[in-house]
Amino acid sequence: MECTVTWTGAAGTRSKMGFVAETGSGHVIAMDGAPDAAKPENGGQNLAPRPMETLLAGTGGCTAYDVVLILKRGRHDVRGCSVKLTSERADEDPKVFTRIHMHFSVSGRNLPANAVERAIALSHDKYCSASIMLGKTAEITTSFELVEA
Repeated sequence: MECTVTWTGAAGTRSKMGFVAETGSGHVIAMDGAPDAAKPENGGQNLAPRPMETLLAGTGGCTAYDVVLILKRGRHDVRGCSVKLTSERADEDPKVFTRIHMHFSVSGRNLPANAVERAIALSHDKYCSASIMLGKTAEITTSFELVEA
């Protein structure tokens, strides 16, 4: 797996702290920093997600993918899955994630709660590389709700 990240804020451009990542699969992700009122030259323009937001989003995508796949493999009639991640970060550099809560909303027909709980646990404990890595610095908790569809 590879990715190339390029600063788009070179001299003569509008962006100050923008970056574009091109993934090995050929997709592009834009990133930008938050505006910095104290030092405008060091801040971004809020034109795209922050790099740490993309890390959190990738973790959500990784674990939601696992949950859907595990439920499908169990022959459950899963029809939707979303996960809302909330996080806290350290106050000092490096400002790693210290707490992450993942709340899953899983919809389907006659989904057993124990199957959804098991799928989330398997993702969290065994399959989701992103959340397992983040679990080295962050306390990760989960919850879920079932929606009959």
